[in-house]
Amino acid sequence: MFCRNCGREIGEGNNVCTSCGVPSGNGYNFCPRCGHPTDELAIYCTNCGSPLTNRQGARPAAPMATVSKNRVAAGLLGIFLGGLGVHNFYLGYNEKGIWQVILFVLCCGVPSSIWGFVEGILILTGKISTDAAGNPLSD
Repeated sequence: MFCRNCGREIGEGNNVCTSCGVPSGNGYNFCPRCGHPTDELAIYCTNCGSPLTNRQGARPAAPMATVSKNRVAAGLLGIFLGGLGVHNFYLGYNEKGIWQVILFVLCCGVPSSIWGFVEGILILTGKISTDAAGNPLSD
């Protein structure tokens, strides 16, 4: 077995690499089976085909960057197209948007248009300041 961190051979039964001090199975730089250097994002060794996971499983993916939604765009969508729930779909509140569409169809658009207009004003004034994922709205 080889250290995933430094690539040195680890004796059978050792839980820690004596060269670098990292617990066996941890690290992403070398194959634990053949000691060949590996890319830190690889899931298989290109030399021997061994799976490259540590004891806890595969390396966690990097968090995705979030794009903040525009407050003015959401507010204007609420004022002008709010009866159809467009602003809620834009902000990720899909269930609320679906209810607005249903209300629009069943009641000829009057109640849902008032609802959308009020939410548009609340968004523009900052009373509604986050999208469905909890990200703040940008100006």
